[in-house]
Amino acid sequence: MTTNPRDATVEDVSVHFIPIEARMPLKFGAEVMTTVTVLRVRLTVADSEGSRADGWGETPLSVQWAWPSTAAFAEREACLQELCRRLAPAWRAHGVSGHPMEIGDSFLVHALPGLLESLNRERVAAGEEPMPWLAALVCSSAFDLALHDAYGVLHGVPTYETYTAEYMNRDLGSYLEPLREGAFSFAGKYPADYFVADPPEQLAAWHLVGGADPIDRSELTGSEPDDGYPVLLEDWIARDGLRCLKVKLRGTDAAWDFERLVRVGTLAIEHGVDWLSADFNCMVDETTYVVEMLDRLLSEYPRIYGMILYVEQPFGYDLERHRVDVRAISARKPLFMDESAHDWKLVRLGRSLGWTGVALKTCKTQTGALLSLCWAKEHNMTLMVQDLTNPMLAQIPHVLLAAHAGTIMGVETNAMQFYPEASQLEAVVHPGLYSRRHGAIDLRSITGPGFGYRVDEIDRALPSPAA
Repeated sequence: MTTNPRDATVEDVSVHFIPIEARMPLKFGAEVMTTVTVLRVRLTVADSEGSRADGWGETPLSVQWAWPSTAAFAEREACLQELCRRLAPAWRAHGVSGHPMEIGDSFLVHALPGLLESLNRERVAAGEEPMPWLAALVCSSAFDLALHDAYGVLHGVPTYETYTAEYMNRDLGSYLEPLREGAFSFAGKYPADYFVADPPEQLAAWHLVGGADPIDRSELTGSEPDDGYPVLLEDWIARDGLRCLKVKLRGTDAAWDFERLVRVGTLAIEHGVDWLSADFNCMVDETTYVVEMLDRLLSEYPRIYGMILYVEQPFGYDLERHRVDVRAISARKPLFMDESAHDWKLVRLGRSLGWTGVALKTCKTQTGALLSLCWAKEHNMTLMVQDLTNPMLAQIPHVLLAAHAGTIMGVETNAMQFYPEASQLEAVVHPGLYSRRHGAIDLRSITGPGFGYRVDEIDRALPSPAA
């Protein structure tokens, strides 16, 4: 029975799939992304008085990132979309009333595992590869985001103002446990206690240097788009005033990776860039691969070494199976979990193995991201908010998370590199979110209740509901 008048219940859900073509290929590990389907969810909540509100959530179904495999891309994408269709009635029927943190956590714990298990039983019986948990999180994230948005709209306040005792029925002590029993307690604490006191209106923008991106003119093939947007890295730096570059590496070819870091670092110095990060995309097997590369950089290119602000996810997704002690790397540079940080429990495991930072992503659910944020901050881990090449509405909760989390430096934002035209309609209302100027994005257009999408002002016609 609902006892808190602020509690909400999910009443209805609709699912829309929006296809997008990339202007440039984006390399993820061993795979390349040229197209993506964006999942958009509309979710309606109601309170005990019968008041209702709609919320929106969106995420790219980035198959290559969420489900790396040699199985056919079309097969994996179709499977993700099928799970999204099954999620809609599951969210309608879930029946839990409360704050979005409470409803979202209940769905993650009690509903999503069974849905995935059912789907995977069918796939295994048909001789097909089962879907991994990370892909299921990506599918569920748009529903969870829509729930958090709808709750804010229902109460007429920004969603980030609702993560307090005034709105929530349960404190963090009912969700989280410390690294060591008895060290301290999360009782009496709420997510808002871990947010920065004065969220910035502008964030430094990290540009992604993909594994397939041309660095200089000698690498151009003539097949590059001639659409008014830059292609070469130096042109992006000049146009957007970039100061931060994230470098995608192979993780399986030390010579190529070292040369890539040196080439990008040299160009960065020439053009006034301040910071680099190195992303090995889960492809590394041994800590020595990263340690030897960092030590060689320090010896031969000390300035480039100094520019590396952090290293991201060298090792595979399955942290529980591959418990690599990473202290040799984190002694040299901050080491951030990304793909392996599915939830706060895995962040806790990572912390025990020597990881020092967490790269949060809204595509693992807003609920899960906030719980990981709180756990990590309480344990003195550094935060970053990483992109899933978020276009359209997906960009807004993404940058809000970065603004409230207090990251090591700004936010990664790269949809404008790979499919800038996709967000043209949203850019009319939020021009500072879909272009990078003077090395930053501007959040001041985000206003109003919920996530501040201002969706009624965005003239976008959606495809017919798929569920």
